[in-house]
Amino acid sequence: MPATATRRATKPRPTTRRDRDVADAVDALRRILRSLRLAARFSESNARLSAAQLYVLSAVAADGPSSLSDLASRTMTDRSSVAAVVDRLSERGLVRRGFARDDRRRAEVTLTTAGRRALEEAPKAPAQLLIAGLEALPAERLKEAARSLTALTEAMGIDGEPAGMFFEDPPKSPASRARRALSRLGE
Repeated sequence: MPATATRRATKPRPTTRRDRDVADAVDALRRILRSLRLAARFSESNARLSAAQLYVLSAVAADGPSSLSDLASRTMTDRSSVAAVVDRLSERGLVRRGFARDDRRRAEVTLTTAGRRALEEAPKAPAQLLIAGLEALPAERLKEAARSLTALTEAMGIDGEPAGMFFEDPPKSPASRARRALSRLGE
């Protein structure tokens, strides 16, 4: 094998400071997204759980029986995203939906024995890895990162978009499910 085949390809560095900053930011985002994507694939193949399912299951395990609103708050997402993930976890028997013992009006999600076993064999959820990295930053760097990432979403025009769970497709609308069912009938 030629010596050049084992070397990493080097890319030319931009010449202006602004171009270097853009390149550095893009490289950092690529590394972060690649790491999260690989962690999501690993959890999918090893634990047979999506990144979002693993994150929600971990949140239920960490804090015990929880309402959907509590889970949404702890997973830093919206109630409808959490509800969709809980539905899939419930279908697999990893969580149980029921009512709080102290208040029968309050719905709650609890971990099942199967859910506990699944977590014992699972890696950390990609969101947990990202949060651990962010929490490791000094307060000023974290504030700077939050402001910069928020500004980036604004500059990209996506600041008004829903911020769902990592690597989780948005739930299909009833109309799109109906169209898909109809198209299968025609096959």
